[in-house]
Amino acid sequence: MLIRNRRLRTNEAIRSLVRETIITPNDFIVPLFVVEGKNVKEEIASMPNYFRYSLDLLEKEVKALRDLGLKSVLVFVKVPDNLKDNKGTEAVNSEGLMQRAVKTIKEAVPEMLVMTDVALDPYSSYGHDGIVEDGQIVNDSTKEVLAKMSLSHVQAGADFVAPSDMMDGRIKAIRELLEQENFPNAGIMSYSAKYASAFYGPFRDALDSAPGFGDKKTYQMDPANREEAIKETLQDVQEGADIVMVKPGLCYLDIVRDIRNAVNVPVAVYQVSGEYSMLKAAAEKGWLDHDAVMLEQLTAIKRAGAQMIASYFAKDAVKLL
Repeated sequence: MLIRNRRLRTNEAIRSLVRETIITPNDFIVPLFVVEGKNVKEEIASMPNYFRYSLDLLEKEVKALRDLGLKSVLVFVKVPDNLKDNKGTEAVNSEGLMQRAVKTIKEAVPEMLVMTDVALDPYSSYGHDGIVEDGQIVNDSTKEVLAKMSLSHVQAGADFVAPSDMMDGRIKAIRELLEQENFPNAGIMSYSAKYASAFYGPFRDALDSAPGFGDKKTYQMDPANREEAIKETLQDVQEGADIVMVKPGLCYLDIVRDIRNAVNVPVAVYQVSGEYSMLKAAAEKGWLDHDAVMLEQLTAIKRAGAQMIASYFAKDAVKLL
């Protein structure tokens, strides 16, 4: 027998030499949840060992991430109920929590790449990603607010905006306004293939952003659809997206590979809260080896074609790496 494939699996030294997919700290985007107040570090009940931070502790957390070799964050804010309305008024407040969070991060760690969530659900009295009229989420008036929201984030110092709303045409609206206001270097990471998934529950707990009525199926994608993801993504690239994203992760690795084959821009994956919480719960019960499964999942996502991964496991993973 002349050909023995197992020769390349004989020991860890040869396995590491021929390994095709390698995870490094450069692969991660770290989601951060921000709240008002001082000295606040609140654990999210449905996301063990993940926290909401007030701005003073956010500064410390970002420095800790830098010290671990992590270079990019994706910022989300928990907006007080009294500031929510149906127009996203607080979303474009230059002194809003998001805008102050961006400034805090940039002052603490100037080299940190700051990405910001762009959607109305944290600001909406209805908990939807768009403006509601007669029980419907309206597209065109929403995308104009999203463009203004993006501009305010960039003016505060954000490097990239990350529209997660799935409104039609919002990438073009954002890109045109950023160009018009002389921010040609501001990046857009578009949630291009964001599915109406059941895996988002813990995230909505984290930000108190669950929809007040109905669901998000009129704008987020049907999990049964594959070709539609390619169409949506190609349109976003045409409209000016610099990076495209697939969300969630593990259940959509076929979509990740399809999109990686179809576009010539970087592809991101969001490993979402439900994926995080399931592993944490199983490991707590002793049913799974937390670290081994975590690294296997992250490797699978990268192997499928992701060039970057937004993951709540980022800190855990880089400590092992």
